[in-house]
Amino acid sequence: MTTRKPQFVYVTYIQTTPEKVWAALQDPEMTKQYWGMHKNVSDWKVGSSWTHQDYETGEVHLEGKVLEAEPPKKLVVSWGSPGSGTPSKVTFLIEPFMNAVRLTVMHDELAEDGKMLESISQGWPAILSSLKSLMETGQPLAMTTRRWAGQRQ
Repeated sequence: MTTRKPQFVYVTYIQTTPEKVWAALQDPEMTKQYWGMHKNVSDWKVGSSWTHQDYETGEVHLEGKVLEAEPPKKLVVSWGSPGSGTPSKVTFLIEPFMNAVRLTVMHDELAEDGKMLESISQGWPAILSSLKSLMETGQPLAMTTRRWAGQRQ
């Protein structure tokens, strides 16, 4: 009998194209708007490293490897804090759906202590809602345009 590790799955529908969602996950000018003043840095090739950095200071808050990249359909990365040990895994599935895009984010292989699950359960819905708003209206949610650690206020 194997123990199943916790996972988080979030699905949203965005009125845009798969290509635009793919670009939005990587473009530093876009990510700083909806991802709390951070940018994702990589060449996005399988095996390459990627970092999630403060847009202004360059401080690395998350890091990992690109495990799969199938533009504009699927991106899989390992995910962890610098020096944290065993990383988790994030899969972005980008699928056309009725003249829109279904974006599914699966964050799995989480540590069993529940700390990462608690953190991402607050973070992913806000970040992905802001991405949706940015893609559909040109404006992200205001709360994600500044440095943000997911605190409820």
